[in-house]
Amino acid sequence: MKEGAQLTQAETGDRYEVFHTDCPARDVVDHVTSRWGIWVLISLRSNHLRFHELRDSIQGISEKMLAQTLRALVQDGLVWREVEPTTPPQVTYGLSEFGQDVSEPLTDLFDRITQRLPPRSPG
Repeated sequence: MKEGAQLTQAETGDRYEVFHTDCPARDVVDHVTSRWGIWVLISLRSNHLRFHELRDSIQGISEKMLAQTLRALVQDGLVWREVEPTTPPQVTYGLSEFGQDVSEPLTDLFDRITQRLPPRSPG
């Protein structure tokens, strides 16, 4: 069973008031640009991963923070969550179409930064 809802604009076609404190788009931006949100989106960019695989791919993240970050990104419709009814349940995460769209410029940004940094010194 997959979970996740996607944020949509009002039927009137008006743009969101992103500088207003109670704008729903602002919450999504906060989740994407949170300390761990960007790394989750980049990690899921080309893979569907189980919780432990995702945790292992992002060094320094605790299980609690990963669970909180995933919960917010699933609620925002950026990430889907699929639970296999096994014992124990196996949970797989991946990017929705919305998540793919959002993660593309993040991956580009990450690539540009790493290409411009000076080479790492050995040791």
